[in-house]
Amino acid sequence: MQQIRLLCFAGSTRSGSFNQTLAGAMAKELSLMEMDVTYLSLVDYPLPLFDIEDEAEKGLPENAVRLSKLIAAHDGIFIASPEHNGSVTPLLKNTLDWLSRVPAHERDPFSGPVYAIGAASPGKLGGVRSLAHLRDILTALGALTIPEQVSIGSAHEAFDDKGNLKNDRDSMFLGACAKSLVHMGQRKKPLEWI
Repeated sequence: MQQIRLLCFAGSTRSGSFNQTLAGAMAKELSLMEMDVTYLSLVDYPLPLFDIEDEAEKGLPENAVRLSKLIAAHDGIFIASPEHNGSVTPLLKNTLDWLSRVPAHERDPFSGPVYAIGAASPGKLGGVRSLAHLRDILTALGALTIPEQVSIGSAHEAFDDKGNLKNDRDSMFLGACAKSLVHMGQRKKPLEWI
């Protein structure tokens, strides 16, 4: 299997976030497939609230440019999206808004990599409403988002103390999503990168 570069992160910086745990579980799953995996926290890329007038006055935040280049350098991206009032978190939306403002260099951070999405929520629906909105946002930005997604309900009971999913059904969905992300990332990988 051809190794590709994959990146996982969560749309939350909260300590003990279920979605950070989910992003970590996906990173572990991809590592077991012998992929080159990067796990990042958005806490390392703080951004101001998006304001077009501030951008005109101060320019793009350095962290937006750094994050854009990092994402563009990967073949596949997994985003674990918490659900906030039935949608994505303000943190994740603000991050995507800033990334959309960064001019693409060698590779665009949205049309370059393939995207996969997931959510973990204490509720029974497992964050599916946030996933629908996130998929729409990524599509509007030109991203190819695979159909497989991970939705973990009752997240407060779903993970063991090592961050692994306890339920076989949840693990199966995580594995299927990981395999599809790798497969599509390999298919989309530019020839000059092979």
